[in-house]
Amino acid sequence: MAELATIARPYAEALFKASASDPKAVLGWLDELAGVAAEPQLLQFADSPQATAEQVYGVIRGVVKSTLDDHAQNFLRAVIANNRLAFLPEVAAQFRALVNAQSGTSDAVVYSAFAIEGAALAQTAEVLERKFGRKLNVSVVLQPELIGGIRVVIGDEVLDTSVKARLEQMKVALTA
Repeated sequence: MAELATIARPYAEALFKASASDPKAVLGWLDELAGVAAEPQLLQFADSPQATAEQVYGVIRGVVKSTLDDHAQNFLRAVIANNRLAFLPEVAAQFRALVNAQSGTSDAVVYSAFAIEGAALAQTAEVLERKFGRKLNVSVVLQPELIGGIRVVIGDEVLDTSVKARLEQMKVALTA
């Protein structure tokens, strides 16, 4: 969806330039706003001709758990005033890419059948950083259907060592 990325890019770049002192702090509230803005009911309310920009802003402020500083409030008001609320998830994704490029890191999502925490997560992150040759921001998503092992997604790279993937490989080998 080129239009989505094209519209979101100037917002992400402007926010990145404005938050040069602490972009990681901005990621916190931006990700939360993007999550709220992805809700279909909120978007339907925001698109209603009877809803004012101040009402939409009030609803979002009521839902957001973290406190928004003046910078965040001004950004949110600008997005609402320009009818770009639906683009916030893409703005957040592009902002994250800019922050990662600046810091030389990548986001890694580890899908696991079981929770990975503490020392096990640190060890997993260390092994993945050596394998992929770069610093990683690791997050874990539970997927019980993997049965065991992990599936790692870093951008467009995938490392799948799950039991489910191995069973699929065996199934293909046996039916071939």
